[in-house]
Amino acid sequence: MQNLMEKYLGIGPELQSQLLYTVIILIVLWLFRKLIVKYIVDRLENQKERYQWTKTTKTITLIVALILLSRVWFGFFDQVGTFLGLLSAGIAIALKDLLVNLTGWVFILIRKPFKIGDRIQIDGVIGDVIDLRLFQFSVVEVGNWVDADQSTGRIIHIPNGMVYIKWQANYTAGFEYIWNEIPVLITFESNWKTAKNILNEAVKTHSINLTPEAEKQIKEASKKYMIIFNKLDPIVYTSVRDSGILLTIRYICHARRRRATEEKIWEEILVQFAKYENIDFAYPTTRFYNNKNEGKGST
Repeated sequence: MQNLMEKYLGIGPELQSQLLYTVIILIVLWLFRKLIVKYIVDRLENQKERYQWTKTTKTITLIVALILLSRVWFGFFDQVGTFLGLLSAGIAIALKDLLVNLTGWVFILIRKPFKIGDRIQIDGVIGDVIDLRLFQFSVVEVGNWVDADQSTGRIIHIPNGMVYIKWQANYTAGFEYIWNEIPVLITFESNWKTAKNILNEAVKTHSINLTPEAEKQIKEASKKYMIIFNKLDPIVYTSVRDSGILLTIRYICHARRRRATEEKIWEEILVQFAKYENIDFAYPTTRFYNNKNEGKGST
């Protein structure tokens, strides 16, 4: 066969070998990619993952084909070490995003910035972690168009590599409680001392039972993090604003029960304020002054 091709086609033995190796390489790579697509890629349920893997296998096949054919036709990469090094570099470039996500998965498992069940915030997304996979983790979204940290019902899939480039906030790691504040603005004419006593009683009634459990969790969390809270009891702060006296309730609550506790406290406040005629909420109003009727000097 070699003699016939050389005699009638003018193709020498060396060129014949190169053509044969080229055909073999292309057929093997084509079959290899078809097998991967059939038994791995086509079985992926997520359409985005399926598209990404299809695109990645094409890129890898092309890089490997170019490297092998370059060696066949131009004699490049005679040294096995050089060949393997360039092959590895090509695969690393093609799989950059996947490798970053894979190392992110390892980082999450070892370093544990969060775990399944934690409420986290990353890249502007707040949610409860419900799944952790090789290349991405999933959260049930919280907030967004829904108030008070309640679920929207959407599941968001986030690449694991995001833990390297975006800051994360964990609401429940080691310490499942957060500080919440409720501002209550009353008029300057109101009896602010009575109002403050009402707020103190309301917040103590609905949050005081959390303090012992929170103190216990802080002691455990302080073994891993520098968490120091000297005072966990609820408190009401007094300050003055342009339109009235601001009484700010500050208390601890469970990260997933902020809305529920705030509702109970507000209901208690509304019921108690209704009993006093000398306590009024402040809101935008227009006031007219009459110095004569108010016993002031005329202008």
